[in-house]
Amino acid sequence: MSEKLWIFDTTLRDGEQVPGCQLNTREKIVVAKALEELGVDVIEAGFPISSPGDFNSVVEISKAVSNPIICALSRAVEKDIDVAADALKYAKKGRIHTGIGVSPFHIQYKLRSTPDEIIERAVRAVKYAKRYVEDVEFYAEDAGRAEKDFLARILEQVIKAGATVVNIPDTTGYCLPEQYGAIIRHLKENVSNIDKAIIATHCHNDLGMATANTISGVQNGARQVEVTINGIGERAGNTSMEEVVMAIKCHHDIPIHTSIVTPKIYETSRLISKLMNMPVQPNKAIVGRNAFAHSSGIHQDGVLKHRENYEIIDPKDVGVHESSIVLTARSGRAALKHHLDALGVVLEGEALKEVYEEFLVMADSKRDITPKDLLSLVGKYMDESSFIELEKVSYESNGSIKSTVTLKIGDKIEQASSTGNGPVDAVLKAIEKIVKPEIELEEFLIQAITAGSDDVAKVHMRIMQGKIPYYGFSSNTDIVLASAQAFVDALNKIPVKNKVTVA
Repeated sequence: MSEKLWIFDTTLRDGEQVPGCQLNTREKIVVAKALEELGVDVIEAGFPISSPGDFNSVVEISKAVSNPIICALSRAVEKDIDVAADALKYAKKGRIHTGIGVSPFHIQYKLRSTPDEIIERAVRAVKYAKRYVEDVEFYAEDAGRAEKDFLARILEQVIKAGATVVNIPDTTGYCLPEQYGAIIRHLKENVSNIDKAIIATHCHNDLGMATANTISGVQNGARQVEVTINGIGERAGNTSMEEVVMAIKCHHDIPIHTSIVTPKIYETSRLISKLMNMPVQPNKAIVGRNAFAHSSGIHQDGVLKHRENYEIIDPKDVGVHESSIVLTARSGRAALKHHLDALGVVLEGEALKEVYEEFLVMADSKRDITPKDLLSLVGKYMDESSFIELEKVSYESNGSIKSTVTLKIGDKIEQASSTGNGPVDAVLKAIEKIVKPEIELEEFLIQAITAGSDDVAKVHMRIMQGKIPYYGFSSNTDIVLASAQAFVDALNKIPVKNKVTVA
């Protein structure tokens, strides 16, 4: 029978410790509500004694959500625990998460103590926290480098003192999967009262092993995983919630289930990325821009024939509309036909063969194949009246920002002006006045390509038409112009409705 795996999300505590990713209380409430909709079981809302802002965030999150357990972090210090308990006073279900270092490094060099004193402090902290809440979690900091027998001793004592969850952090990301799994297995076999507590994993990603270590921990008996959205966290980050959940969902031989509503994974990932101003790397598993993108001709043909040839996850299972077939010099005829279909030209037989040969020549000399490039290849087969070209962009500041944009749509020249919060906002609004698209700009990223005052900016943009995403790209020394070009590039990828079939 499948067992429940508790999802403990620490995006708002460990994840928010990343430099530059701090959120205000209002933003944290938005994230907490999204995590509740996602189906997480526990939200670690903050470290109340660390700052008034953290204290207030735990209070307000406790008021804002109902279903998840709200957890507050503390050290094994009575004052910390008092403040954590006070912050949790409005929580429908509250948990205090207290603990202390247990590795020789922490005991000798950080805490300047002895193993016996550490056990005494741990037990005293758990008993003190039990005065306030029934649900007390104990973290054995740096357990990944602790002596196994000592770790078993301290956990036995804190469970006896009332701990309901025992957290086994690989704080420095040191362990290999077999090593971490062996620690969990050792505790299952050598802590006499381990059945009275849930074992939790908390793995950092310093060696890129966080997800693998977490899965190994689950396979050896852990039933709570401490994770973050997008794997954000200290240094190289934490275990990614989306990776653990989907690994378990894909591997039916692991007799575990979660309460995560997986189609909400992608939108939650984007929310965190946007609010924390922390882009998701394109090749990030599950939620990266390229996670369901295919550029190899063999892969493209296989996916178009039957998705499971090259995808173990249905994109819709994580909230992505569909796979992306990217045109490159490695693309095959099937991928080209797929893109031409979207543009409104259905080529078959000799016509497709002829265009494909011309396409390969173009793809060898051009990195990004755009709809405009395809139209140049199949111009004699298609009406280009809906294709958009950016002719001119200008903007000025005179108390407010005003822009004027000229577009060529097919054979027609259109012009519009608009004001905005800044030049980019004004330019995009002017384009929208002309095109009138029913779209939403969901993601807008600017990255530096070169260095110095003549820096070239690369703009990546994602627009949504309904639930379907379209991507635009451009690079230019002028950020405003690059933004306009990327926006037009994305608009041109929205399929036209009229189909033309040529055999």
